[in-house]
Amino acid sequence: MPELILELFSEEIPARMQARAAADLERAVNQRLLDAGFLPEGVKAFAGPRRLALVAVGLPARQPDLKEEKKGPRVGAPEKAVEGFLKSAGLASLDDCETREDKKGAYYVAVVERKGRPTAELLGEFIPEIIRGFAWPKSMRWGAAPETGGELRWVRPLRRILCCFDGEVVPFEIGGIAAGDVTEGHRTMSEGLIQSRSFDTYAERLEAAKVMLDAEARAELIAREARTLCEAQGLEIVEDKGLLQELAGLAEWPSPMIGAFDAKFLSLPDEALIASMRGHQKYFSVRDPRTGRLANRFVCVANIVAPDGGAAMRAGYERVLTARLSDARYLYENDLKRPLEGRVSDLDGMTFFEGLGSTGDKARRVAALAREIAPSVGADPDTAERAGLLAKADLTTGMVYEFPELQGVMGRYYATAQGEPQQIADAIRDHYRPVGQDDDVPSAPVSVSVALADKIDTLTAFWSIGKKPTGSSDPFALRRAALGVIRIVLENGVRLPLPDEGDLLDFFHDRLKVYFRDKGRRHDHIDAVLHDADGNPVDDFVLIASKLDALEAFLKTAEGADLAAAYKRAGNILKAETKKGDAPSAGDVVDGALVEDAERALVAALGRAEPEVTAAMAAEDFTRAMAGLAALRAPLDAFFETVTVNADDPALRSNRLAILQRFVAATVRVADFSKLQG
Repeated sequence: MPELILELFSEEIPARMQARAAADLERAVNQRLLDAGFLPEGVKAFAGPRRLALVAVGLPARQPDLKEEKKGPRVGAPEKAVEGFLKSAGLASLDDCETREDKKGAYYVAVVERKGRPTAELLGEFIPEIIRGFAWPKSMRWGAAPETGGELRWVRPLRRILCCFDGEVVPFEIGGIAAGDVTEGHRTMSEGLIQSRSFDTYAERLEAAKVMLDAEARAELIAREARTLCEAQGLEIVEDKGLLQELAGLAEWPSPMIGAFDAKFLSLPDEALIASMRGHQKYFSVRDPRTGRLANRFVCVANIVAPDGGAAMRAGYERVLTARLSDARYLYENDLKRPLEGRVSDLDGMTFFEGLGSTGDKARRVAALAREIAPSVGADPDTAERAGLLAKADLTTGMVYEFPELQGVMGRYYATAQGEPQQIADAIRDHYRPVGQDDDVPSAPVSVSVALADKIDTLTAFWSIGKKPTGSSDPFALRRAALGVIRIVLENGVRLPLPDEGDLLDFFHDRLKVYFRDKGRRHDHIDAVLHDADGNPVDDFVLIASKLDALEAFLKTAEGADLAAAYKRAGNILKAETKKGDAPSAGDVVDGALVEDAERALVAALGRAEPEVTAAMAAEDFTRAMAGLAALRAPLDAFFETVTVNADDPALRSNRLAILQRFVAATVRVADFSKLQG
């Protein structure tokens, strides 16, 4: 079947925008084809430094014919109703309609038949619309576009449009650029224009003109050749997926090569070397597996195959990197001259946030809070306080100013070099963790205390000035901070009361639900353990996690499932009675009013279970508490089977409702079974 081939050729497209642009183009074209009644066998888009391309295969030569029936008003309906029907169906009179009958009588039916239009004609209409409406994160006005009443907007100046269907050019013009069947190859390694009206020819001729169309193929080539270059010297590449994708977006014909720098720069921390090579030069770092540290090598990616094997380019790359590393070395050595402790006062000149004081104020708050948290995590309070005070000091250093991503990392190196205890140095590095979902949480006691103090202070500070996340907006990353607290607490088993300023604890609970749901836990099970027996929110996340584990294990047993069903039945009865008036309380059970064996047995079972559950909960033995509740299963079954709760005698009914209240109260001590579903 015929295919569509489209290419939008422009000046350099930023690498960070390419993948999204390809996905957006693919989605837009596919949707318009579907809307037109086509079912393409496949639509795939490609992106590179200077082009967006797309191929759609399995398209018919023309749109399918359309036959649509539209039911109209009854025969004899008011004239206005008939006129509206005819107008909506595009018919001139009722003579063009059919009359049909159903049980209610005769009615009109419009049978509309539309001949399918040529596919190329439809493409010539909607592709320009896609181009005009394309949503780049940033774009430029370019070219005359009188049909839009202004200039064409594109990420960079649009130079050519190749658009062919079934071997023929799809004729349209936009921004003064007429669609055709030609494109260009590599900027420097090809000459002349490339003509193509089929995708296979297009891809082959681009390859011959030193353009790899597929970004994934470019990335695979870079990764493969970089590994080979390193292995040849007994080294290994430092994997960097983000940099790999960026380089695949910068080179149409990537040509990796390995270079070297002076070994004297290895006196810099590895992280500083990586930041300098990656951030400034887009170079991969190289590791020596024998030492575990970086080697004085790098891998760069050129966009050209040099006739001299790359010798001249390599020398240029090495010369530029030497200058960059010299700058980094100067900053590092200059930073070391001043102790971190002496830099704390400089933080007073850095605003943390308007209304929340300086970064120095935050450092002192974190230090005080870390001291307070320390006993709960097994850390020395004095050490935790000092680590908290120094944690932000490297923000004033030259290296962190140049490479903000090294905050904390450089602080650890400086603290170590200046004689601070290792646990303080590690805490300076670790207090930002976890940065993302895949990042490890700190585990050393001092690191834990400072990391918790930093995040809790951030949350309480922004809460105090009303800067809470709203909807999808979270400019201060407070959701991430709360999730960090949750992960540190749970993964380290920290028993720590959390602040409840305003609705902050509710916010923590929302994040806790997300954390548990991501681990496959049911939302209703989570809700059942978030509050205590009095309905107060629980701030001990370790306790919540333990109760959740015990509850889920209990509900998988026959006793647990039956008890949950019994609770639901009791709850429904009590809810209905509460609507009628005041329901009795759990303490209103009168032993002398028990007349049925089943109700006596249930009250006796409750009398045995209640102290058992109370003792188990006090010992935080939630499995034992659940087992205590499980003993109620048989007497509950017998009670519901043989006892009429809503007895005619008001005294009997009140006493039996009180028994159910007592059962509900016993279960709520363990978990809120009313939250369970299904």
